Amino acid sequence: MPYSRATSVCLVGVEGHPVTVEVHIGSGPSCLIITGLPDAALAQARVRVRSAVENSDLSFPDDHTVVNLLPAALPKSGTGCDLAIAVSLLAAAGLVPPAFDTGTVFLGELGLDGKVRSVRGVLPCLLAARRSGATRAIVSVDDLNEASLVPDVAVRGVSDLASLVEYLRGGGGLVSEVAPIEVAAPPLPDMRDVAGQERPRRAIEVAAAGGHHVFLLGPPGSGKTMLAERLPSLLPPLSDVEALETTSLYSVAGLLPESRPRLLRSAPLSAPHHSTTMPAMIGGGSAPLRPGAASLAHNGVLFLDEAPEFKRPVLDALRQPLESGEILVSRSQASCRFPAKVQLVLAANPCPCAAMAALACRCSTSVRRRYLDRLSGPLLDRVDIRVDMPPVARAGLLIAGSAEPSAAIAERVASAREAARERWQQAGTADFTNARAPGPLLRSEAFRLSPKATAPADRLLDTGQLTGRGYDSVLRLAWTLADLAGRTRPDSSDVAEATGLRLGHR
Repeated sequence: MPYSRATSVCLVGVEGHPVTVEVHIGSGPSCLIITGLPDAALAQARVRVRSAVENSDLSFPDDHTVVNLLPAALPKSGTGCDLAIAVSLLAAAGLVPPAFDTGTVFLGELGLDGKVRSVRGVLPCLLAARRSGATRAIVSVDDLNEASLVPDVAVRGVSDLASLVEYLRGGGGLVSEVAPIEVAAPPLPDMRDVAGQERPRRAIEVAAAGGHHVFLLGPPGSGKTMLAERLPSLLPPLSDVEALETTSLYSVAGLLPESRPRLLRSAPLSAPHHSTTMPAMIGGGSAPLRPGAASLAHNGVLFLDEAPEFKRPVLDALRQPLESGEILVSRSQASCRFPAKVQLVLAANPCPCAAMAALACRCSTSVRRRYLDRLSGPLLDRVDIRVDMPPVARAGLLIAGSAEPSAAIAERVASAREAARERWQQAGTADFTNARAPGPLLRSEAFRLSPKATAPADRLLDTGQLTGRGYDSVLRLAWTLADLAGRTRPDSSDVAEATGLRLGHR
């Protein structure tokens, strides 16, 4: 039969889109044409597929062959359709039975020698295929462990095209399981290592309990990086939905370890260098669009060390994602949404010279002000907690390692988050962390605090020292402090402490 088709999946950003690969062999000049908006890598499949077929001891049809990728209006990129193109072409040439079964997805890149190679984004591709009704998938053996993470899809691995042809002809079976290389996950850094700094430790605990953003300001060696790197150890494990989302992002970025076929269950930490560009931070770049550092911190922590050294447009690009939890990247040929529900941790020295003590600082007042003014007001207004970190005293260094460990703090954080989840779930909100509680809900009759309790924040709002967003941040922090203390509602002490955390070094 001169016509056949098979199913594959292409990525647009981090979302998979099922693609029907049609092949028609007809009369005309001998050539292989690929239509349906392929990018350069996909258009070059005609070379890879021909060589792979011939090096698998199969005859390649020397007729007028057209490969069409449906839907034709969707821009397609990558090399994952190679396997489906080869199967459709061989079926149209009568060398294998027709692969009209839409319940089977073929996903893999072909080498010139006929080997089936790994591709990026197998997990989100197969999740999209499952949503479209697929029940079976054939992937590279190297991708089998990752593909097995997708529920309700029977996956098989193939090492080369010749083995797949034999299987389609009713011969030998394919690989159904590969023993993973067991590598123990490295332990997360522990809070017991942080010397002294009781108030910053308290601030990090509050941030973990409520999902709040943090700004740490202090001289070098005061422990800013140590605290930020230990924040993930205080966060609860990812839920099944969160784990699938996070693992899919790392799969698309090519950062998922081959030796770890499990879902990523710990909150991720993304710490880009201060020279990071705009596409590297928020995603995009040339096709195919890739997630940036902010999306790689989805459901985890985005740590920006030496924050004033970042380019200001790069930092300001985070303002909208910090509230919406997603990034919309638009290009001339495609648009996609990258998830970016993150906890932002900013760290900065007080001035460019980064003196250990104020008396040793060589910077004038105007230089110090200009340095910190690189962090725009609208960005900092979205940061709930601001903490001064003084140099560590000698007494604090001598007792390093005897502080409270992360496990004990994480238990309090988990209890506080559970209390918040029950409260906001009953209120009908979509997110169950205090940091994302809607301001109108906080000020509604059901959750409005007494004027006596909110008096400190009310005065600051009236005098312009707090914005409307800042006032809501104080309320959110007060609810987090109450959850940590086991109280059902915040009192005046919670609001007072929340106000101090919000104003911080101001």
